[in-house]
Amino acid sequence: MKGTVEFRSKLPNVGTTIFTVMSALANKHKAINLSQGFPNFDCSPRLKGLVTKYMEMGYNQYPPMTGVLGLREEIARKVEGMYGANVNPDTEVTVVAGATQGLFTAISAFIRPGDEVVLIEPAYDSYRPSIEVCGGVPVIYELKAPNYKINWDQLAQLFSPKTKMIIINTPHNPTGTSLKEEDLRALQAVTAGTNILVLSDEVYEHLIYDGKAHQSVLRFPDLFQRSLAVYSFGKTFHNTGWKIGYVIAPDYLTVEFRKVHQFNVFTVNTPMQYALADFLKDPKEYLQLPEFYQQKRDYFSKILEQSRFKPIQSEGTYFQLAAYGHLSQEPDTEFAKRMTIDHGVAVIPVSVFYSGGRDDKVIRFCFAKTEELLANAGKSLVKI
Repeated sequence: MKGTVEFRSKLPNVGTTIFTVMSALANKHKAINLSQGFPNFDCSPRLKGLVTKYMEMGYNQYPPMTGVLGLREEIARKVEGMYGANVNPDTEVTVVAGATQGLFTAISAFIRPGDEVVLIEPAYDSYRPSIEVCGGVPVIYELKAPNYKINWDQLAQLFSPKTKMIIINTPHNPTGTSLKEEDLRALQAVTAGTNILVLSDEVYEHLIYDGKAHQSVLRFPDLFQRSLAVYSFGKTFHNTGWKIGYVIAPDYLTVEFRKVHQFNVFTVNTPMQYALADFLKDPKEYLQLPEFYQQKRDYFSKILEQSRFKPIQSEGTYFQLAAYGHLSQEPDTEFAKRMTIDHGVAVIPVSVFYSGGRDDKVIRFCFAKTEELLANAGKSLVKI
């Protein structure tokens, strides 16, 4: 076209995300949207009231680049209580504009052109483009349905002198699995004596079920010394649109992380930070979340058990996988679209979380919904 500027895309293979595509399809066909990962219920009225309180008190200008100190102190108290980790709120905790920004900033701070990053797939869709836009090289370790277990000895064979980072995610989106203590100890062992960083996406830390404890990198002092751990208030407190999270890392890594953070977003919404600092003072606001979401998981599992799908047990997150290969050999993207158009329930095909498009005939449901909405979806699911 005349007058256009020629350039080479840094992300030539990136288009519109499947979450946007499926949500748009759900809206077009008036389908129940169990695809995109957000609750359809509101966050705490008390938390909203605290935001209003601090707005009206005039806390509306820039906060510190690192985050409001009171919030960082409450985060430090929280992780000490949960994981026994003693982190310095001044030098090891940074408030970020959502977990995705935290992940991107961590990758940008440490990955240079040609550096290799080990990705465990299926993986959250922001990881690979964040690596590639920095000139990094993703090196893929594939998990297989239905267990999605990591063989750490096999994974370690992917390491090379160019390996600079490995990204883990627990509890895991999209599979709903969680890493166990033996997994974290194995990760600690295979990275010992190397210069490999660990980027640990732990945004679903409170959504873990059946009495299990979340195995954070913060529980393992030697592992933490090479790690950046990323968290999300949006996932925890049902307000994904607020886009506030935090990153915890040892001080020598936090220094480099903040160099990029200050020129990426600089800082984060002020009144919401003060509100969250107050809200965190009552631990029951997050300690009751496993029970709250397990009730939803169990309710939705009973629905799936009445259908012809084969559910894969969710250990954490607010996602539930189900296999359909015994019902159809359609590619999962086509099956998901047909479910939306013909049956009125929007889901996510798991193949989109694999770089190579691996298709095990598995789809992902989001059960962070009211029981009424889940029950209505169930009426359609049992007919498929």
